[in-house]
Amino acid sequence: MTLAISTTLHTEMFDEAVERTRAALAAEGFGILTEIDMTATLKAKLGADMEDYRILGACNPPLAHQAVGVDRQIGLLLPCNVVVRRDRSDAATVIVEAMDPQVMVQVTGDAGLEPVAEVAGAKLRAAIAALEP
Repeated sequence: MTLAISTTLHTEMFDEAVERTRAALAAEGFGILTEIDMTATLKAKLGADMEDYRILGACNPPLAHQAVGVDRQIGLLLPCNVVVRRDRSDAATVIVEAMDPQVMVQVTGDAGLEPVAEVAGAKLRAAIAALEP
């Protein structure tokens, strides 16, 4: 099992890649609850430079409700984080990664989360696949 569901986009237009990712997630029923601009945050707080790196906190409310119904502590692993980041070695490449929901099942050991993780994983894979050329 891998940690992430991912794809690589060949584009220099980072903000467009973020917007395409938002749209692909929305098409699968995910809203964005949080957005963290790691590049800006690390620059402002530490004076550190970093390539473009954005974390989107994606949530599909019906799936989140089901997961919390199985295990109240699952909120510690929500929302589903989706990372959009520029490849450090190639400025014309953007990587989009979503945590594989099966990680929730493995971390908790709760088989009751398996059906929710399967549906969430299918939706995230569909969103990521929609970004591919």
